[in-house]
This record gives sequence, C-alpha cells and structure tokens, in this order.
Amino acid sequence: MDTHVTDDDRGAELLHDWNLVGETERPPFPVELDDETLRDGLQSPSVRNPSLDEKIEILHGIASLGIQAADLGYPGASKQVLDDVVGLAEEIDRAGLAISPNCAGRTIDHDILPIAEAQQRSGVAIEAAIFLGSSPIRQFVEGWDIDFLVKTTAESVALARKEGLEVMYVTEDTTRAHPDDLRRVYTTAIEGGARRICLSDTVGHATPWGVRGLVTFARELVDETGEDVKIDYHGHRDRGLDIINSLTALAAGANRVHGCGLGIGERIGNTSMEGLLVNLKLLGWFDADLSGLPAYCDAVSRATDTPVPHNCPAVGKDAFETSTGVHAAAVLKALRKGDTWLANRVYSGVPADELGREQVISVGPMSGQANAVAWLSRRGIDYDQSTVDMIMAAAKASTRVLTDEEIYELLKTPALSDS
Repeated sequence: MDTHVTDDDRGAELLHDWNLVGETERPPFPVELDDETLRDGLQSPSVRNPSLDEKIEILHGIASLGIQAADLGYPGASKQVLDDVVGLAEEIDRAGLAISPNCAGRTIDHDILPIAEAQQRSGVAIEAAIFLGSSPIRQFVEGWDIDFLVKTTAESVALARKEGLEVMYVTEDTTRAHPDDLRRVYTTAIEGGARRICLSDTVGHATPWGVRGLVTFARELVDETGEDVKIDYHGHRDRGLDIINSLTALAAGANRVHGCGLGIGERIGNTSMEGLLVNLKLLGWFDADLSGLPAYCDAVSRATDTPVPHNCPAVGKDAFETSTGVHAAAVLKALRKGDTWLANRVYSGVPADELGREQVISVGPMSGQANAVAWLSRRGIDYDQSTVDMIMAAAKASTRVLTDEEIYELLKTPALSDS
C-alpha cells in the first residue's frame, strides 16, 4: 500500500459518503461543549452520588476529550456539594486542566451566593448558570407573569455580576416558551451583563426543525443587541432526539451544546456526551482524540453505578463485535490484508480505532466458519478443519454467542471426528 495515501484519500476512494451529498449546513462557529455529568447528570433517579475522588476522575476524563467546559455542581444544594465544587475547581487549577467551570443555580440569592463563595475559596473563575422557568405552562403552575420573570432576571444577573461572576442566563423549558417572553427576559439578562444565554429543552420536547427555528430566533435576538453574547443549547433525550437536536443547534448558530456521560440525567437523561462526541468527530466538526472515550464512560459508570448497556453506541460491549458469518468473513479478509483501517470500516460506521478499540469476532448460532477461524487466528492457536468443525457444531447447538471460556474448554476435548 502506498504510504503516501492518507486515510482521507482512502475514504474518498472506497466510500461514497451520502452524508456529504446531503449536508446543507455546517456550524458557523467553532464547536464548544459543556459537560453536565457532575450536575444535571446526577439528577437521575437511578444514580449514586459519586465521592469527590470519583468526580475528580471524571473531570480528568472530560479534559482528556477536549471538552472545554464542565458544570461542577449545584453549590446551593448543600454544604457537601459546595465543598465538592471547591475541590473540583482547585483540581482544575492544580492539574492545569483546560476546562472552564460553571455552576448551576436558580435566580435567587440562596443559589447565587454559594457560587460566588466557591469562586472566592478556590481562586478559580466560575461561570454562574442561573436558570428560570419561561414557558406558559410553567408560569401558570408557579403563579408567575412576564413582569415577574423580567424583574427576577434583572435582579439575579445584577447580583451575580456584583459578586464578580460571569453569567450564563438559562431559560428552562425554552422549547415551549413564547418568543415575546424570551425576547424580554434574554434582552434583560444581556443588558445586565450576561455573556451567554442558554436555550434549554428541559423536558425533551424539541424536534430538529423546532431547534433550528429557536436557535435562529436567538441568534437574531443576540445580533440585534450588538453585544458579544454566546448561545448554548441544553438538550434532553425524552423523545430520543438528543444528538440530532444538538447537531442541528450547532449548525443553526449555537456556540456550545451540553451533554452527560452515558446520557444520564433527570427522567431518561440528557444528551449523550459520548454519542455527541463520536458524531461531531465523524462529521469533522470537532477534532479531538477520542481514544479516552471508553475510559471516561467507564469512570462515569463506576462512579454513578450506571451499567453501560451492551448495545450502547461506540462504548458498549457489542459496539464492535460481530458473530454473523458474512460480517466476520469480510472483517477477516481485511485483517488478512494486514489492513486495520479497512477492517475497522468494512462493516462498521464508527471506526473502532478512533476510540482506542478494535474489532471483535465472536462465535454463535448465526456464525460461519470465518468466525471460528478468526477467533483461533487472533489467539495464535493452531487449528485444522476438525477444530473449526467442532467449534461450529457447538455454536450451532447454542442459543447464544459462546464465551471465550467455553471455546477454550472445547479445545481441551477430542475433535468430534475422533469421538
């Protein structure tokens, strides 16, 4: 193979990418990411709250993936959370992590002042992500009106700025809020000194076209103010549209999108950070080394007692494993060429090597002889046809994929032809 041929050249030669044919828009700004695992992710009803050491391990995983920002917690919730936020901020400074921290809080003194305390104690600048419900249904339930929202917005942003905090002003349930109300509260926040506004799909209501319309509206509003204000999009996955909505938000003009490791969060969770990263990388929108992605997800899994589903995209056990005969045969042919680039793409839309993983060929009832041959070859085991036949007979008699231990046990028994 010509060593001067790049992977991009090979991709252009061997893959016709209809995604490029259909792509009509790309992000107009450099993509920024905010990891919400340590705050919004911990609102999941099924997770364990991690220790500070476990949170620090996740923080390092966030930094290793090139994610630029992280929500360190909700310091207004308790003294323990406040102390953890301070510890995480100090770790960012001590380890020189390229992460800009932020903290969530409601638009009330009780939540804003602890963020200021965390900033003062740690000596690290922390952005205050202060949030307020904005939709008509939320206003009705709470007994609020638009004048109350505007007044609360002005007072809370003023307090945060007085305390020396940069402000990201977040409207909850933005994807079901009236544009007139959004215009008034966002303009008030920006005039008060907020330098980010966040559009939140709090209940996972949005569709891609809804997100496009909302972000376009917000971009026009920001441009009208003449201020240098960035736009964030915060998504949830109730309708399973979390990743495509985040991609749409970026293409429509959002600067930053949020996600959580393993998609954990309230109800069924937030935008999956690992899924978002993989798609951004494959689209060419975000250039980062994703070899640390499995370790990051493993750290989140262990720290929160959240199992990684076997079929979880990119990081699940089954993501790069095949027990199907036709698939295994194609992968085996590529491997016999000594071509890992080819092996990682011939039957995979996500290249395993981009994530520090490799193709796995297992043997089960849907397998062909190529599976058994690949399994044996990968382990440097000498074999003949009777060995392959023995493994295949066991696989066809099974109701599931054989474990490595089961195949090793078979290899200790005489070949079927000799029995």
